[in-house]
Amino acid sequence: MKVIAIIPARGGSKGIPRKNIINFLGKPLIQWTIEAALKSKYITDVVVSSDDDEILKEAKKNKEVLVIKRPFELAQDNSKTVPVLTHVLESLKEIKFDYLILLQPTSPLRTSKDIDLAFKKLLSSEATSLISVCELEHHPYKSFKVDEKGYLQGIINNNYPFYPRQELPKTYKANGAIYIIEEEEFIKKKTLLTNKTTHFEMSTESSLDIDTLDDIKQ
Repeated sequence: MKVIAIIPARGGSKGIPRKNIINFLGKPLIQWTIEAALKSKYITDVVVSSDDDEILKEAKKNKEVLVIKRPFELAQDNSKTVPVLTHVLESLKEIKFDYLILLQPTSPLRTSKDIDLAFKKLLSSEATSLISVCELEHHPYKSFKVDEKGYLQGIINNNYPFYPRQELPKTYKANGAIYIIEEEEFIKKKTLLTNKTTHFEMSTESSLDIDTLDDIKQ
């Protein structure tokens, strides 16, 4: 089975300058994700995609990692993830992969064990893709909205905001750590969320997503 892990790491960052190679607990932020990918039992190929030569140089220090220079137009603030992944797959079109795993370098506390457990769950299911999640701290059903007359209303109905949390269904948010999809499905649908997507729940602590300097100080 051929499984490609793609680590997208552009050079620009508004929240933290040079974020992907900033020092995090003794090593560049991206190195945490590279090491997790290399230690995975399932991943056969690890690729770093970046527009930035310094990031690519850092990634090359890991001999097993392949680096691909990303075009300028795919490294903007508003660039989407799907075209970046597509560019990598097209650059390696001579290789047929069974699965694609997206590992964002801003999730340094996601481990190889997390990756392997998530992959194992996907393989044992009938799903075609998987997204890692963590439980929402504030249940969205208990939220409010303001109607056209300026009055407060429950976002779903006026009863849910007063329900005990235990009586409401669990809700999740994507934590950005792990996305897995069959390559054929990705190429066909051009999305990471299919109509058969399962989830892998992670703790709030391991779901840390580095976006600001405060996240690094935690």
